[in-house]
Amino acid sequence: MTETAHKAKEHGHGDSVHLPSPTAWPIILAFGFTMLCAGLVTTLYITLFGAIFMVAGCVGWFRQVLPHEQHEEVPLVGAPVVIASSRALVERVRLSPEHRAQFPVETYPIGAGLKGGIAGGIAMIVPALLYGLLAHHSIWYPINLLGGAGVAHFHNPTEAQLAAFHPVGLAVASVIQIATCMLVGLLYAAMLPMLPRHPIIFGGIVAPVLWTGLIHGFLGFINPVLDAHISWPWFIVSQFTFGIVAGIVVARQTRIPTGKKLPLAVRLGIAMPGILHSRPEPGPPHDKKEKH
Repeated sequence: MTETAHKAKEHGHGDSVHLPSPTAWPIILAFGFTMLCAGLVTTLYITLFGAIFMVAGCVGWFRQVLPHEQHEEVPLVGAPVVIASSRALVERVRLSPEHRAQFPVETYPIGAGLKGGIAGGIAMIVPALLYGLLAHHSIWYPINLLGGAGVAHFHNPTEAQLAAFHPVGLAVASVIQIATCMLVGLLYAAMLPMLPRHPIIFGGIVAPVLWTGLIHGFLGFINPVLDAHISWPWFIVSQFTFGIVAGIVVARQTRIPTGKKLPLAVRLGIAMPGILHSRPEPGPPHDKKEKH
């Protein structure tokens, strides 16, 4: 028998196809094996019952495949296949060069964050000093609280010591105030462009509430002196004052493009002529026209 005739006999002709005959013996074999395993934890009769079904399943299945496999002819029906879906069709968004690929497109410069931090730091001094005058009759009280971590004899200070002037405490408080306000101002310059609708709400309310909660939880480890004598209502007022003033100052500054799509060399300020020129379209080289 040639190979073509063998394939025709195996798989049928164009109007039908050879398929294995359907059989239930594999299911009977599996049922017998299940009963055999169940008899191991129940009774011997269930084991014998399962063994009978296993033997019957093996014999019946082997007779269908040995010495020749049983097949049946299945007619081929050439019906078109139509795939229907109940989901609503949507149109894909076609991107154009005007679509923003990265966010934010514009941001505030570093100078805007520094200005906002300095302005907010100066503004929050007013409620802090007002608290010292009203509650302890001394403007040095809040200053010594802030700088208490850097003063050697401020391990367990009295009210009189906190109300007195200490040059070391003033110096430490100034360094902490300036560094913290400038860092938070830079954070405002980076975060406010991502909230273009209501930047003042984030800068003046949301952010102060978040870092006030963090400070309340960690202040006992950072500055025990400040944690033992601080007045949290006045602390929150001073933080809100900083947030509102810093947010307004930063939001009023002129934004600049982020430049994320520019090459690294351009962002670093390295002079590389031609790096921003558009590249020619791919394709076969054009023949140069001779000038007459």
